Amino acid sequence: MTGPDAAPTRIDTSRPHPARVYDWWLGGKDNYPVDEELARRILAADPTAVRGARANRRFMHRATRAAAQAGVRQFLDIGTGIPTQPNLHQVAQQVAPDARIVYADNDPIVLRHAEALLHGSVEGSTDYVHADVRDPETILRLAGECLDLKQPVALSLVALTHYLDTDGDDVYGLLERYVDALAPGSHLVLSQVTADISPEGVEKAAELFRRSGTPFFPRGREEFSRFLDGLELLDPGVVPVVDWRPEAEDLAAAKEGVAPLYAGVARKS
Repeated sequence: MTGPDAAPTRIDTSRPHPARVYDWWLGGKDNYPVDEELARRILAADPTAVRGARANRRFMHRATRAAAQAGVRQFLDIGTGIPTQPNLHQVAQQVAPDARIVYADNDPIVLRHAEALLHGSVEGSTDYVHADVRDPETILRLAGECLDLKQPVALSLVALTHYLDTDGDDVYGLLERYVDALAPGSHLVLSQVTADISPEGVEKAAELFRRSGTPFFPRGREEFSRFLDGLELLDPGVVPVVDWRPEAEDLAAAKEGVAPLYAGVARKS
């Protein structure tokens, strides 16, 4: 299992990284001037960016609690990003102290901060895999050292699929490979930027990401729903991220304006 003791990996600060841009939007400190510059430019073009990042984070919390309350005790979070309190393991272990969590990400700065991801409950466990989502065999093999893949797992790819291409990355085939490896009773937790909700702003943000060297692919509701084909959708189905089982904080934040992401959680039968 790759963790914080792995060999140092060079952090490229010459170009922005989406995880660090996201960190800036969330008010984090683990970003560089190049990330802040792009984050500010996107925010100027698309005022929904910060609302979307925060709404997405709250969705992750709600979906994680829902999976834990449904009896899932294992979690695989791919594209976890830079640690932000509370993180997934803290949410899951608050419901189920014996929950086991594996994080996976390919950003060297996340590797540098991996130790912060490994402090969980005494009863449960947390671990970290430094690998790319496009390499499911490696991620599943290493995650299997901590998780029992013959038992249900909640697989989270939150705000990740919009960085993956339908053709070049075969994003739908990629998701199928992960889901096929999971046991019945597993959950798939997804969110994805869409131009359906804020077309002009999202398209401007997407173009700024692309110019910075980061592929970006907003998807419509039908395209997003395809990720969940063959699975049992949990209520309320595929909805804007703020509408997925909202709590008081979400309802209050929704009054500030839209958050241009779709969200959905589904169960493997």
